[in-house]
Amino acid sequence: MPKMKSHTGTGKRVRVTGKGKLLKEQANKRHLLEKKSSTRTRRLTGVVEVAKADVKRIKKLLGR
Repeated sequence: MPKMKSHTGTGKRVRVTGKGKLLKEQANKRHLLEKKSSTRTRRLTGVVEVAKADVKRIKKLLGR
């Protein structure tokens, strides 16, 4: 049987903490920022925890 390989793209986008939580950057902060309000762009900064519904799928992609 071949080895399971982790999805490299997911590995670049998601970080696993020491306790096993999954952290990611928020979307909508890359381009077309002129039309977005300062409040909105400020709210989108920083990292957030991955949604509970997605955790199982992302852990599988990471090979965990």
